[in-house]
Amino acid sequence: MDQYVIRAAEQLPALLKAFRKQAGMTQGEAAIRLGVTQQTISALERNAQKVSAERLLHLLGILGVDMVLQGKPASPGREGRPAGETPQW
Repeated sequence: MDQYVIRAAEQLPALLKAFRKQAGMTQGEAAIRLGVTQQTISALERNAQKVSAERLLHLLGILGVDMVLQGKPASPGREGRPAGETPQW
């Protein structure tokens, strides 16, 4: 299984297109399964920066792609943060 490291939203469009083609789907077929128009799929493959997490996960599922998130160990000071406090990354 290939793994791809994504560090910027600008990387998503090309990957989405490649995953769709690897799945053997046209934009129209992916659109029907996602419940959107072909134009929406085309727009995602040109500029996926504003896609919702829900829609992205649904599309990846349709394309047979798993998203794996890999974190780094917490640094001292992050633990014990009050509930609701925004982390300073």
